[in-house]
Amino acid sequence: MPREYPRARRVEEQLKRLLAELVRREVKDPRVGLITITSAEVSRDLTHANVYFTPFAGVGDPKAALEALRHAAGFLRHQVRNQMRLRVAPEILFHIDDSVERGARLSALIDDAVDSDRRRHIETDPDTE
Repeated sequence: MPREYPRARRVEEQLKRLLAELVRREVKDPRVGLITITSAEVSRDLTHANVYFTPFAGVGDPKAALEALRHAAGFLRHQVRNQMRLRVAPEILFHIDDSVERGARLSALIDDAVDSDRRRHIETDPDTE
């Protein structure tokens, strides 16, 4: 069982909230558009942070937003360092979070399978009439 690192988890939560606010308020690049910061994973030594985002309601180009966020990463790191009062701010690496899209696809596949199974049982079961 892996050890828990409570400070890293607290930094992750605070980083997630702060980055969401900073991106909304400070990043002026139109390629970013409306995004949702879905999660942040900070290394044990707090030197690296993987930040996952998804475009809000599928609006906008995720790759363009990723490029804009990577361009703004240095500015955001500086802001994080100042506002969170960290001695060393984590290097921020942005990633597109496709889990929402993947979940929607899986949900649609499950719904299709259930409907197909239901139709097959109705066609083969003469007692339903």
